Amino acid sequence: MARESKKARRERAVEVCRRMGQMYGDAQPALDFHDPFTLVIAVMLSAQTTDAAVNRVTPELFRRWPTPEALAAASEDEVAEVIHTLGFFRSKARHAVGCAQMLVSDFGGEVPRTMEELTRLPGVGRKTANIVLEHAFGIVEGIAVDTHVFRIATRLGLTRAKTPAEAEGDLLDLLPHELWGDVNSQWILFGREVCDARKPACDSCALVDLCPSAFKGGNPTSKAGARRKR
Repeated sequence: MARESKKARRERAVEVCRRMGQMYGDAQPALDFHDPFTLVIAVMLSAQTTDAAVNRVTPELFRRWPTPEALAAASEDEVAEVIHTLGFFRSKARHAVGCAQMLVSDFGGEVPRTMEELTRLPGVGRKTANIVLEHAFGIVEGIAVDTHVFRIATRLGLTRAKTPAEAEGDLLDLLPHELWGDVNSQWILFGREVCDARKPACDSCALVDLCPSAFKGGNPTSKAGARRKR
């Protein structure tokens, strides 16, 4: 693809979102949750594992510790035992208990409604905070850039960032605010169904004419970025 102006890149980014909307409409998170607290914990647990795997452990997790107060009093070993099928389960157990303890000690047992406060919680980065703000409170402050969004944005040439946080800034600059909220849920589905990390299905992709990486294969995103806290 020839060098494009920022205006042209913005127009292309908007067209990407328009087509994503046609394909996936009002996509919702695949994680099961009941309230802001269970959403925070579920998204935290989803780092570097599948939503399906998280959904298999959260029924027992939230049966035993359904509130911040209950989880704050749990031992990390007990929580780790319940979520042991997930990757990095020991650190996730530590973060989950620490998050619940801070919710109780600093926020009266309520999940806060600002980016600044949410990202104070152990294990909670901008990606998790963006998802919680949108799906728990209807607040769209940014774009939740996970490994799927990061990979797709990079392949589409919408960012050259080395980390998801930097990529979020590029996407916020390109897209109007009214499109931010749908990016994560829609692009995750696209990443799973079409733009696979190892073998993208370019021959059946609805964005092939917009993508400078079409038919080149591979995953151009940084491994370091995938390790950032969610």
